[in-house]
Amino acid sequence: MNGISDAAETIDGDALLSVMETAAIAAGRAIMEIYAAGFEVLLKDDNSPVTQADKAAEAVILAALRKATPDIPIVAEEEVSEGQAPAHLGSRFYLVDPLDGTREFVGRNGDFTVNIALIDHGIPVLGVVYAPVRGLLFSGGPGGAREVMVDAQGLPSAHRIITARDRPPQLIAVASRSHRTPETDDYLAGFDIAECVSVGSSLKFCLLARGEADIYPRFGPTMEWDTAAGDAVLRAAGGGTWTPEGRLLTYGRRMQPDSREFENPFFIARGRWSPAQS
Repeated sequence: MNGISDAAETIDGDALLSVMETAAIAAGRAIMEIYAAGFEVLLKDDNSPVTQADKAAEAVILAALRKATPDIPIVAEEEVSEGQAPAHLGSRFYLVDPLDGTREFVGRNGDFTVNIALIDHGIPVLGVVYAPVRGLLFSGGPGGAREVMVDAQGLPSAHRIITARDRPPQLIAVASRSHRTPETDDYLAGFDIAECVSVGSSLKFCLLARGEADIYPRFGPTMEWDTAAGDAVLRAAGGGTWTPEGRLLTYGRRMQPDSREFENPFFIARGRWSPAQS
């Protein structure tokens, strides 16, 4: 992978992706300790659930990223919920969701992930998604996307390159387990769908990146930290994420008149095929 260039500095993408992977695995270890011991579920101001695991994992990630790249701002879900969003982002910043799929965590179904992404000029250029219950880590950058097995000691073991697939005659769709909407069903009705798989968290993007699914429409609210890491992995695997109007999804939305800070518009993630092929 080449360095990521910027007018102010150049970052070694391989080295930074390694930092992100290590941070995600360490955060997953903190999550699993709390998962095993038991936890209290609280509600944030927006009535979404939060646990000690969200905060413990975020602390691990923030410490690692700030040590490695102290000058790159970090937009992290729990800090933002406490009013600690960076005042200025610049062209490059991180998006961090320390525990994506808190409802899945509370429900103990294993479909939760740790998400870390680097955004450069609105584009997710590096991303790591770690599913600690499954022992699976997905990472992506300019050099491509890969899936890594992580053993019980938290050490990476076997890995393989993953790629999204071209559009087949019949599509496999993925949809949110906790947030599926009638608009999603209406949209999918316009395609020849062989199967629709429900899965939680950013694992939906990873199924597309693996070539095991073809389309993931989301017609409901999401935040940028929910999607950036999975989107980075998918793009590295040859897929992409677009708005319903056919524009590539970008990141760093602030002070929008029609949404909250860092809230995504509706989107459709696809494998290795574009809106023009719909």
